[in-house]
Amino acid sequence: MSIRNPKQALYEQFAIVAKAFGHPLRLEIIEHLAQGARSVEALAAKLGQPTANISQHLQALRRAGLVMAEREGKFVYYSLADDSVLSAFASVRGVAERHLAEVDRIVRGYFDARDRMRPVGRDELQSLMRDGLVTLIDVRPPDEFALGHVPGAINVPLGEINSWSESADTSREVVAYCRGPWCVMSFEAVAALRSLGHSARRLEDGMPEWKAAGLPVEMAARSCG
Repeated sequence: MSIRNPKQALYEQFAIVAKAFGHPLRLEIIEHLAQGARSVEALAAKLGQPTANISQHLQALRRAGLVMAEREGKFVYYSLADDSVLSAFASVRGVAERHLAEVDRIVRGYFDARDRMRPVGRDELQSLMRDGLVTLIDVRPPDEFALGHVPGAINVPLGEINSWSESADTSREVVAYCRGPWCVMSFEAVAALRSLGHSARRLEDGMPEWKAAGLPVEMAARSCG
Protein backbone atom coordinates (compact mmCIF):
# COMPACT_ATOMS: atom_id res chain seq x y z
CA MET A 1 0.00 0.00 0.00
CA SER A 2 1.43 3.39 -0.99
CA ILE A 3 1.95 6.14 1.57
CA ARG A 4 0.49 9.45 0.42
CA ASN A 5 2.80 11.57 2.57
CA PRO A 6 5.84 9.53 3.72
CA LYS A 7 7.39 12.50 5.51
CA GLN A 8 4.28 13.01 7.63
CA ALA A 9 4.13 9.26 8.31
CA LEU A 10 7.73 9.30 9.52
CA TYR A 11 7.11 12.33 11.73
CA GLU A 12 4.16 10.56 13.31
CA GLN A 13 6.48 7.71 14.25
CA PHE A 14 9.11 10.11 15.57
CA ALA A 15 6.41 11.74 17.68
CA ILE A 16 5.64 8.39 19.32
CA VAL A 17 9.22 8.24 20.57
CA ALA A 18 9.19 11.88 21.67
CA LYS A 19 5.91 11.36 23.54
CA ALA A 20 7.38 8.35 25.36
CA PHE A 21 10.06 10.62 26.80
CA GLY A 22 7.43 13.15 27.88
CA HIS A 23 6.82 12.03 31.46
CA PRO A 24 9.14 12.60 34.45
CA LEU A 25 8.54 9.11 35.86
CA ARG A 26 9.48 7.53 32.52
CA LEU A 27 12.72 9.50 32.54
CA GLU A 28 13.43 8.13 36.01
CA ILE A 29 12.70 4.62 34.76
CA ILE A 30 15.16 5.15 31.91
CA GLU A 31 17.77 6.36 34.41
CA HIS A 32 17.32 3.20 36.48
CA LEU A 33 17.34 0.88 33.46
CA ALA A 34 20.56 2.56 32.35
CA GLN A 35 22.15 0.94 35.43
CA GLY A 36 21.08 -2.53 34.24
CA ALA A 37 18.07 -4.77 33.62
CA ARG A 38 15.26 -4.58 36.19
CA SER A 39 11.99 -6.32 36.91
CA VAL A 40 8.78 -4.34 37.25
CA GLU A 41 8.72 -5.18 40.95
CA ALA A 42 12.26 -3.93 41.51
CA LEU A 43 11.57 -0.68 39.66
CA ALA A 44 8.39 -0.13 41.65
CA ALA A 45 10.31 -0.57 44.91
CA LYS A 46 13.10 1.76 43.76
CA LEU A 47 10.73 4.49 42.68
CA GLY A 48 8.15 4.09 45.44
CA GLN A 49 5.33 3.55 42.95
CA PRO A 50 2.60 0.91 42.57
CA THR A 51 3.65 -1.97 40.35
CA ALA A 52 0.68 -1.40 38.03
CA ASN A 53 1.74 2.22 37.47
CA ILE A 54 5.32 1.25 36.62
CA SER A 55 4.05 -1.50 34.32
CA GLN A 56 1.92 0.98 32.36
CA HIS A 57 4.87 3.33 31.85
CA LEU A 58 7.10 0.44 30.81
CA GLN A 59 4.57 -0.60 28.21
CA ALA A 60 4.53 2.94 26.80
CA LEU A 61 8.32 2.89 26.60
CA ARG A 62 8.23 -0.55 25.00
CA ARG A 63 5.69 0.51 22.35
CA ALA A 64 8.04 3.34 21.42
CA GLY A 65 10.92 0.88 21.08
CA LEU A 66 12.87 2.39 23.97
CA VAL A 67 12.93 -0.69 26.20
CA MET A 68 12.81 -4.44 25.68
CA ALA A 69 11.69 -7.28 27.93
CA GLU A 70 13.13 -10.71 28.65
CA ARG A 71 11.57 -13.38 30.84
CA GLU A 72 13.74 -15.31 33.30
CA GLY A 73 11.73 -17.76 35.36
CA LYS A 74 8.84 -15.93 36.99
CA PHE A 75 10.43 -12.49 36.49
CA VAL A 76 10.30 -10.28 33.41
CA TYR A 77 13.37 -8.06 33.16
CA TYR A 78 13.30 -4.78 31.29
CA SER A 79 16.35 -3.09 29.81
CA LEU A 80 17.08 -0.18 27.46
CA ALA A 81 16.82 -1.15 23.79
CA ASP A 82 20.36 0.09 23.17
CA ASP A 83 22.72 2.98 23.94
CA SER A 84 20.86 5.30 21.55
CA VAL A 85 18.12 5.61 24.20
CA LEU A 86 20.62 6.96 26.70
CA SER A 87 22.01 9.31 24.03
CA ALA A 88 18.51 10.64 23.33
CA PHE A 89 17.95 11.15 27.05
CA ALA A 90 21.25 13.04 27.27
CA SER A 91 20.22 15.24 24.33
CA VAL A 92 16.93 16.15 26.02
CA ARG A 93 18.83 16.94 29.20
CA GLY A 94 21.37 19.05 27.31
CA VAL A 95 18.72 21.16 25.58
CA ALA A 96 16.97 21.74 28.91
CA GLU A 97 20.24 22.71 30.59
CA ARG A 98 21.00 25.26 27.87
CA HIS A 99 17.58 26.81 27.39
CA LEU A 100 15.37 26.46 30.47
CA ALA A 101 15.79 29.07 33.19
CA GLU A 102 14.24 26.76 35.79
CA VAL A 103 16.95 24.16 35.18
CA ASP A 104 19.61 26.81 35.75
CA ARG A 105 17.86 27.91 38.95
CA ILE A 106 17.78 24.34 40.30
CA VAL A 107 21.42 23.73 39.41
CA ARG A 108 22.57 26.94 41.09
CA GLY A 109 20.29 26.53 44.09
CA TYR A 110 20.97 22.89 44.90
CA PHE A 111 23.86 21.34 42.99
CA ASP A 112 26.28 24.28 42.90
CA ALA A 113 25.69 24.85 46.61
CA ARG A 114 27.08 21.37 47.27
CA ASP A 115 29.86 21.20 44.72
CA ARG A 116 31.41 24.08 42.78
CA MET A 117 34.66 22.22 42.12
CA ARG A 118 35.52 20.95 38.65
CA PRO A 119 34.40 17.31 38.36
CA VAL A 120 36.72 14.54 37.22
CA GLY A 121 36.41 13.49 33.58
CA ARG A 122 36.53 9.86 32.47
CA ASP A 123 40.00 10.14 30.91
CA GLU A 124 41.39 11.87 33.98
CA LEU A 125 39.90 9.24 36.27
CA GLN A 126 41.47 6.41 34.30
CA SER A 127 44.86 8.13 34.54
CA LEU A 128 44.49 8.72 38.28
CA MET A 129 43.42 5.11 38.81
CA ARG A 130 46.38 3.75 36.81
CA ASP A 131 48.75 5.80 38.93
CA GLY A 132 47.03 4.76 42.18
CA LEU A 133 46.33 8.36 43.17
CA VAL A 134 42.66 8.17 44.14
CA THR A 135 40.11 6.03 45.92
CA LEU A 136 37.05 5.55 43.72
CA ILE A 137 33.72 5.00 45.44
CA ASP A 138 30.39 4.03 43.91
CA VAL A 139 27.65 5.49 46.12
CA ARG A 140 24.74 3.65 44.51
CA PRO A 141 22.85 0.91 46.41
CA PRO A 142 24.55 -2.53 46.43
CA ASP A 143 22.13 -4.05 43.92
CA GLU A 144 22.98 -1.39 41.34
CA PHE A 145 26.70 -1.80 42.04
CA ALA A 146 26.33 -5.53 41.36
CA LEU A 147 24.74 -4.85 37.95
CA GLY A 148 27.92 -3.11 36.79
CA HIS A 149 30.56 -0.79 38.20
CA VAL A 150 33.83 0.87 37.29
CA PRO A 151 36.72 -1.59 37.83
CA GLY A 152 38.47 -0.86 41.10
CA ALA A 153 35.53 1.01 42.62
CA ILE A 154 34.45 0.41 46.22
CA ASN A 155 30.73 0.31 46.95
CA VAL A 156 29.98 2.87 49.66
CA PRO A 157 26.25 3.64 49.62
CA LEU A 158 25.44 7.21 50.61
CA GLY A 159 24.11 6.21 54.03
CA GLU A 160 27.43 4.54 54.88
CA ILE A 161 29.71 7.48 54.05
CA ASN A 162 30.25 8.53 57.66
CA SER A 163 31.18 5.07 58.91
CA TRP A 164 33.42 4.39 55.89
CA SER A 165 35.16 7.72 56.42
CA GLU A 166 36.33 6.73 59.90
CA SER A 167 38.86 4.24 58.50
CA ALA A 168 39.57 5.92 55.15
CA ASP A 169 42.87 7.68 54.48
CA THR A 170 42.22 11.44 54.54
CA SER A 171 45.48 12.11 52.67
CA ARG A 172 44.15 10.33 49.58
CA GLU A 173 41.68 12.02 47.23
CA VAL A 174 38.28 10.36 46.86
CA VAL A 175 36.27 10.37 43.64
CA ALA A 176 32.57 9.51 43.91
CA TYR A 177 30.10 8.55 41.20
CA CYS A 178 26.53 7.27 40.95
CA ARG A 179 23.73 7.10 38.36
CA GLY A 180 24.50 10.09 36.15
CA PRO A 181 25.74 13.69 35.95
CA TRP A 182 22.88 15.06 38.07
CA CYS A 183 22.59 12.16 40.49
CA VAL A 184 21.99 13.71 43.91
CA MET A 185 23.86 10.94 45.74
CA SER A 186 27.30 11.84 44.37
CA PHE A 187 26.85 15.52 45.25
CA GLU A 188 25.74 14.63 48.77
CA ALA A 189 28.60 12.14 49.17
CA VAL A 190 31.22 14.67 48.10
CA ALA A 191 29.78 17.33 50.41
CA ALA A 192 29.76 14.87 53.33
CA LEU A 193 33.32 13.70 52.68
CA ARG A 194 34.63 17.26 52.54
CA SER A 195 32.92 18.06 55.84
CA LEU A 196 34.73 15.02 57.30
CA GLY A 197 38.15 16.26 56.22
CA HIS A 198 38.57 14.42 52.90
CA SER A 199 39.64 15.84 49.57
CA ALA A 200 36.77 14.71 47.36
CA ARG A 201 35.42 15.27 43.87
CA ARG A 202 32.74 13.63 41.80
CA LEU A 203 32.98 11.93 38.44
CA GLU A 204 31.59 14.19 35.73
CA ASP A 205 29.21 11.49 34.48
CA GLY A 206 27.77 8.33 35.99
CA MET A 207 27.82 4.60 35.40
CA PRO A 208 25.53 4.65 32.31
CA GLU A 209 27.76 7.14 30.50
CA TRP A 210 30.83 5.11 31.44
CA LYS A 211 29.28 1.98 29.88
CA ALA A 212 28.05 3.86 26.81
CA ALA A 213 31.61 5.09 26.20
CA GLY A 214 32.70 1.46 25.85
CA LEU A 215 34.87 1.54 28.96
CA PRO A 216 35.47 -1.63 31.02
CA VAL A 217 32.80 -2.69 33.50
CA GLU A 218 32.84 -5.21 36.32
CA MET A 219 29.63 -6.90 37.43
CA ALA A 220 28.28 -9.61 39.67
CA ALA A 221 25.68 -12.25 38.91
CA ARG A 222 22.11 -10.96 38.67
CA SER A 223 19.94 -11.42 41.72
CA CYS A 224 16.17 -11.85 41.58
CA GLY A 225 14.07 -8.70 41.72
